[in-house]
Amino acid sequence: MSSQLRQAARAVARCASASQRRAPVPGHTDSFVPFSGATRRGLASDAHVASGARSKTSDARSDGRRRFPWLANKRARGFASAAEGETAGGGVLVTSGHPSSHPQVLVVPLNRRPLMPGVIMPVRVTDERLIAEVEEMKQRGQAYVGTFLRRRGDSAAAAASTSSDSDDANRSDDANVNWDPSDDMHDMGTFAQVQSVIRIPDIGETDEDGDKTMPDSGGGKKKVADDEDTGGGATLLLLGHRRLRKTHTVRQDPMVVRVEHLPDKNAVDLKDDDDILKATANEVVATIKDLLKVNPLAKETLQYFAQRFQDFQDPAKLADLAASMCSADDHALQEILDTVDVRERLSAALVLLKKEVELGKLQADIGRRVEEKISGDQRRYFLMEQLKSIKKELGMERDDKTALAEKFMDKFAPFRDRAPAHAVKTIEEELQKLAGLEPSSSEFNVTRNYLEWLTSIPWGHSSEERLDIEQAREVLDADHYGLDDVKERILEFIAVGQLRGTTQGKIITMVGPPGVGKTSIGQSIARALDRKFFRFSVGGLSDVAEIKGHRRTYVGAMPGKLVQCLKTTGVNNPVVLIDEVDKLGRGYQGDPASALLELLDPEQNGSFLDHYLDVPVDLSKVLFVCTANVLDTIPGPLLDRMEVVRLSGYIADEKRAIARTYLEKTAKERSGIGDGEATVSDGAMDALIEDYCREAGVRNLQKHLEKIYRKVALKLAKAKGPEASKKVGDARARCAEAEKAAETLEEELRKARLAESHAKRKTNAAAAAKPDHREKKKEKSAETLEAELAVAQAAAAAARDEVRAALDSTAVRDQVVVTAGDDLVEYVGQPPFQTDRIYDTTPPGVVTGLAWTSMGGSTLYIECTAIHRNQGDGDGGDGGDGGGASRAHGGTLKTTGQLGDVMRESSSIAHTFARRFVAEKAAEGSEARDFFDANALHLHVPAGSTPKDGPSAGCTMVTAMVSLATGKAVRPNLAMTGEVTLTGIVMPIGGVKEKTIAARRSGVTTILFPEGNRKDFAELSDDVKEGLEVHFVRTYDDVYKHALDWEE
Repeated sequence: MSSQLRQAARAVARCASASQRRAPVPGHTDSFVPFSGATRRGLASDAHVASGARSKTSDARSDGRRRFPWLANKRARGFASAAEGETAGGGVLVTSGHPSSHPQVLVVPLNRRPLMPGVIMPVRVTDERLIAEVEEMKQRGQAYVGTFLRRRGDSAAAAASTSSDSDDANRSDDANVNWDPSDDMHDMGTFAQVQSVIRIPDIGETDEDGDKTMPDSGGGKKKVADDEDTGGGATLLLLGHRRLRKTHTVRQDPMVVRVEHLPDKNAVDLKDDDDILKATANEVVATIKDLLKVNPLAKETLQYFAQRFQDFQDPAKLADLAASMCSADDHALQEILDTVDVRERLSAALVLLKKEVELGKLQADIGRRVEEKISGDQRRYFLMEQLKSIKKELGMERDDKTALAEKFMDKFAPFRDRAPAHAVKTIEEELQKLAGLEPSSSEFNVTRNYLEWLTSIPWGHSSEERLDIEQAREVLDADHYGLDDVKERILEFIAVGQLRGTTQGKIITMVGPPGVGKTSIGQSIARALDRKFFRFSVGGLSDVAEIKGHRRTYVGAMPGKLVQCLKTTGVNNPVVLIDEVDKLGRGYQGDPASALLELLDPEQNGSFLDHYLDVPVDLSKVLFVCTANVLDTIPGPLLDRMEVVRLSGYIADEKRAIARTYLEKTAKERSGIGDGEATVSDGAMDALIEDYCREAGVRNLQKHLEKIYRKVALKLAKAKGPEASKKVGDARARCAEAEKAAETLEEELRKARLAESHAKRKTNAAAAAKPDHREKKKEKSAETLEAELAVAQAAAAAARDEVRAALDSTAVRDQVVVTAGDDLVEYVGQPPFQTDRIYDTTPPGVVTGLAWTSMGGSTLYIECTAIHRNQGDGDGGDGGDGGGASRAHGGTLKTTGQLGDVMRESSSIAHTFARRFVAEKAAEGSEARDFFDANALHLHVPAGSTPKDGPSAGCTMVTAMVSLATGKAVRPNLAMTGEVTLTGIVMPIGGVKEKTIAARRSGVTTILFPEGNRKDFAELSDDVKEGLEVHFVRTYDDVYKHALDWEE
């Protein structure tokens, strides 16, 4: 076996590349050194008699180079070839002489990978003193050095720690006695011969600013990092001879150490050893042969070994050879170098060699799989390209542009007959433009996206409407309680469409406080009319492009929301809900409110022009429903285009009915509670409405009910156990899946009917040639879908029944009943509201008023008191604390309570009118007649942290001042609202329903409204007016008669 391996190595040596003229210098530069003539002639001679040996694939060679960085580089192979050439030429590579002739050696430190005996390796050196001394030795004859691997990690730290401790212990005697500068290197090294010294030029420079630069490829200079290598130093080509052990340092710069030479035992010395060593050596040789199969690059190491030693029977040299052929880490190789015993060294080298073979096999397998994948992908690509070419030649398939054009035509075909002429013309022009563009051009993508939107709009296609008044009323009543104004308006819309035979779009704006059902009523309107529904919010919107779209010149341009709505719904008559229209923003991108003018104008939206499409779109059949909390922030021109329907808050009875009919049922379903498992008592529901949820809407009431039933669900889940929950959960999952399948079939049926209607309208010759076949095919498809839909709907109904059955089967026996009092507090906490009434009986100077807020109506008290008497004419001032002041004949007024400008003006008017009114009503010489002249008044509206403003508090302020001046309290349980002029006329106000609801909630039985609001009060439902005594007043004399001129 060894003879065969030796012959193979010699053959590889003869196949060394004869064309390599230059040996690259390892390191960070690309300097080269030419070979000598003898080297070139020797390589040429070897190449001439080469046995034709071939290397493995280039991928395997590159893998080997990565695993053997010291051999993988071409520069290293150049050095190795140079050394072989010099040996063949004779006289350069000489023996190292007796160890006694080299008791101390010059140290060449190695940063990575120790040098093994019998191995040649290039080493980069940057120490100029070391280089100079080596060159001097070369000039005198042969240069020999000692190579030692630097310690890394914990070994270096331990060595430094040991040296430091020893140094501290003996510093007082002699600082250099126990500390050796060579302790940062391993003790075991290699005695090496310097084959050659090659200088590397330094191309780095330092500019005027002190920055390091180097030439770049353009002829200029570029800055480099301080730690970046720009050349310099030299490369030493070293040949290892035998092991060394350093004993101590003789000199530091450059370092010279005293060493002990450790020669290996030769094969003759080991002849009496057992057969284990021989077997190990044979196994190493066999493993090297296996390594050559998976890593052809290892042949170069074997080639040099065969030429240098030509002896595979020496276990010591064989072990070093095996270690040098491995890509193990520095620590493992250093352990091989540290092992003096040949048997142990050979065994350790065999382990590394086996690992190297397995690594080579793994890398070869990875490379083969990658190559197979790449080859497979390339083969598939070539076959696909050939298939495309064949199909194109046979007319079976067209190119991408033609296929894309056909796709757009097919999308546009169902709408073509009813599309306007300008839309058809634009699409045809864009298709011709697309055919002339290259797919790689940017204009091609812009045109393709434009056609995608143009052909997706349902030109002229409307969904069938349900114009049945009774059915629409049932849908609206099933979804919402009350809201008679909105329901009546929708029924009127349906009635007009029923009489005309067609419907037109309208703009309805619902205004009301939060939580009264403005958004949800839009969905109910769409269900009642059987139209598609689309919602988008404009709250905080500041970009006009969201409404009108971007121009196509911008990157990522898109149409506006309305064009997106048409594409999403697939019809041109959807119900579009524009939410929060009173909260429109305004930014540098424009004013969205102005953009809505065209959209919401019935005279203009028939030809709405989107900036992206640049083609008029008919939106006249769209039913727009807008929602807002207040009308004050909506611009006048935009409000003029809307039909306003006001939604007031709910009274307690309405909230109770809504909670029982809708909210409680939904809360139970969301919490997974059966109908008979839990309930909220009537007392608890009333307490929840009165003490927890006084808002005008029912959203907060819904949150509290959900909170209650979540806590109930926790109790029930503990009582039922996990099995019941799993059973109900599985039933609900099946129900959701069945409902989703039914919805999918409904959408597919709609599309099939649309395609069927398009086929029936076809009048061209191609359609007339085979009308029966096409219609039969489409009709069958629609019938099939209808049958499948019926089955799916039945399955969904059965799944819902299964959910109810699962709930009933897992229901607990004892029903959980939430009662008022402590039980309700346990579920929702302490009530935030106690009562709106601060006074059971109002004293003189205190009057109950009615106010409107965005959350509905509320009651508020206005308090007035005299704070001091003036001396003579006095100096009243203006009231200090931010309140306004009115002054005449010495009387002053101070206002507090965060009143707005309008209420401060009302207080001044009230003060002036009250002085005149009391002066006329009071008897001559009475104290009331001079009350305002002698006293400064302070008017306060409680809840000072809440800003207040509005033109409806004049009557209340005047009555408070007159009550204080006359010393007479206002009639109990009476509230009023209205604005007073300087002449005493009471002006109409707004928010009659909200104020009436607030009065009932606070226990008020008598209300004073301006005469101008009689018609508004008449429109209220009987349940709102029930139990109230209402008086309508024209002047303040009427107010005085009902509020103060009464007998106690």
